Amino acid sequence: MIRLVIFTIISLLLALPAAAHELRPAYLEINEVAAERYAITWKVPARGEMKMALYAKMPDGCRPVTEPAGGYVEAAYVTRWQSICEGGLAGRTISIDGLSSTYTDALVRITNLAGTHQTSRISPDFPDMVVAAAPTAIDTARTYFLLGMEHIMLGFDHLLFVFALLLLIRRPRALLLTITSFTIAHSITLAFATMGIAAVPQPPIEALIALSIMFVASEIIRSNRGRQDLSSRYPWLISFIFGLLHGFGFGGALRDIGLPQTDVPLALLTFNLGVEAGQLIFVGLALAALACIRLLMVHDLSRLRFWLAYLIGTVSAFWFVQRVVGF
Repeated sequence: MIRLVIFTIISLLLALPAAAHELRPAYLEINEVAAERYAITWKVPARGEMKMALYAKMPDGCRPVTEPAGGYVEAAYVTRWQSICEGGLAGRTISIDGLSSTYTDALVRITNLAGTHQTSRISPDFPDMVVAAAPTAIDTARTYFLLGMEHIMLGFDHLLFVFALLLLIRRPRALLLTITSFTIAHSITLAFATMGIAAVPQPPIEALIALSIMFVASEIIRSNRGRQDLSSRYPWLISFIFGLLHGFGFGGALRDIGLPQTDVPLALLTFNLGVEAGQLIFVGLALAALACIRLLMVHDLSRLRFWLAYLIGTVSAFWFVQRVVGF
């Protein structure tokens, strides 16, 4: 029975990376360059030569004054043009056609001549937004906090790494120290990556993240056999080292989303807080699930830990090969 469940979970997890590209948000930037004249940048997630069928729809009364020019830039298709919107944008509606049929969000950033900014998140359930006359920093904070939570909840590799740590460490104090060191480490490299202090190519980082999960899975199996290695004696050190890698992964996602230039510290802080909130929710749920399993399977904990480690190692090995091939 356990083997059947493990096989089913492996099959589901192996299918996740194939759809991960669609989870990157689209990005619409609107800058007022003259009275009622706007420079528009529209970035749509793409894979190879295929881009998502998403279209930015400006309010009625807006008309383009330059021809849209577009092309593929990394994993996106970027289009730029300028439009005149008589009466400005305040109080008017911007929508994203095609968004309701996807799992992708859209991030919209609007800057007016007065220098004020509005950053909003548009979801498939509500594929339009009303431009605020006087946007506030709270809007930006809320948007990036929710983006941080969404990123970690859909970051199956990051969650799998955290779950592997929960299986490896059995003492509450050691677990708290390990999770804290992981948080500190990925917060450091997240800030470095998004602020341009350290630049690391994203594909190798994603492959190394998968490799870090494989390492922890192997350590679970070795620990289950009674072996005491470095990771068993100093798990906080291992989580800190690998947390640095995961932070660069978070930073790559945040670079894809983009940061408001006048609110970089606020956006970075709230995105990281959103990541931490999502991670704490996951840890709480995972610990509750493990506690229930202990009550139901008192005599099979070692066997269950072995099979879960086998599951985690198999999935992460597949991700590693897939990401290396995709370089």
